[in-house]
Amino acid sequence: MKRYALCLVSVLCSLLSVAQKNVIDEVVWIVGDEAILRSDIEKRRLDYGSQIKGNPYCVIPEQLAIQKLFLHQAIIDSINVTDADVNQFVENDINQKIMVAGSKEKLEEYMKMPMVQIREELFEQYRNEATAMRMREQLTSSIKVTPAEVRRYFKDLPEDSLPLIPTQVEVQLLVLQPRIPQAEIDRVKALLRDYAERVNSGTTSFSTLARLYSEDPGSARQGGEMPYMGKGELDPGFANVAFSLTDPKKVSKIAQSEFGFHIIQLIDKRGDKVKCRHILKRPEVAQADIDSALVILDSITKDIKSEKISFEDAVRYASDDKDTRNNRGIMSNLKETGETTTRFEMSELSALSPELARVVDPLEVGEISKPFTMLNKRGMTICAIARLKNRTTTHRASVTEDFQVLNNVVKQKKGEEAIRKWIKEKQQSTYIRINPDWRNCDFQYDGWVK
Repeated sequence: MKRYALCLVSVLCSLLSVAQKNVIDEVVWIVGDEAILRSDIEKRRLDYGSQIKGNPYCVIPEQLAIQKLFLHQAIIDSINVTDADVNQFVENDINQKIMVAGSKEKLEEYMKMPMVQIREELFEQYRNEATAMRMREQLTSSIKVTPAEVRRYFKDLPEDSLPLIPTQVEVQLLVLQPRIPQAEIDRVKALLRDYAERVNSGTTSFSTLARLYSEDPGSARQGGEMPYMGKGELDPGFANVAFSLTDPKKVSKIAQSEFGFHIIQLIDKRGDKVKCRHILKRPEVAQADIDSALVILDSITKDIKSEKISFEDAVRYASDDKDTRNNRGIMSNLKETGETTTRFEMSELSALSPELARVVDPLEVGEISKPFTMLNKRGMTICAIARLKNRTTTHRASVTEDFQVLNNVVKQKKGEEAIRKWIKEKQQSTYIRINPDWRNCDFQYDGWVK
């Protein structure tokens, strides 16, 4: 094994020597038995150039070197990511690229490769990134922070060194779903039955119909195709139909979900996951029905303001939103860290619903908005009134009011220290060679140049 490793390193070094004469590509770093090519760096620079702080020809190779250390450790520790996890990133990236390029064909022309190859390259890139991230998370998963550590860390810091907490709001919602006539539901179902007939008769492919008519923007561009997903990841109404399918040539019966109505075609099953394509159609809400819901909300608002009923009781009796109805109308904010809070920064509220953010922004604490319309997270038109429950203005963090924020700061710092120590140990035990022309850098981690 040692002889093999030495031989491989010798080959890579020879490649480095030869590549130095080749201006098209060259080996610039060697980490263990893996090479980092100039072309790898140039590709990252083009993809992430505006997001890179510092010299990209220093930052990017160091990032790739760290990734290779994580990937090697992930193999040892049997860390894996699922295809479904990776495919979600790939499809999002491809969709964004197609939007920028203008079409799938223009993207293929720009990247000088067919879509299959584009998808394969992105899959490999995102699988490596996701695996490295999973490995990093495992290395820091056992880190704990006590309240005493938090207080001690921030005790002697000057006030202007404390994190700045932006304005945050707590919002209550009362939602009415405008009535949808049965005739409109029948119209949507008739459209879906027509699509299913055209597919089953061989007149038109499911993918073509999905691109033309599906109202799910994410999957429509891919011919309705979705990544492998487990039953728990899907809406129950959709999942029950999707997991009952056995024949990829047949189109499902109409499935109803919180997003609307679907027809589904099986692509593949793998263990407890299913891969399928679907067409989504949403019933259209008539303006008359929206106006009727707004009139009802206006009446409820008057009753609340005249103290005939509290906002919380009105939510319990009248709201159609299951996410907030059982929580006195209070909205919940699920952070990327997994933490759930009732506080929203205005930017977070705007990302969730620009209409809601515009209504809430001018409200005083305790004030109720006028009735308004918005799209919910399922893409459905709803009518609502909002109440500003609380507003915390921009301030420096304090242990008493913002303990979780400060706890996360200390935990992140301890995690960075643990990663720095781990990388230093790996640098000492791993063969690393950097092309002399690429060494003049202020690296984030010392120890690369030996």
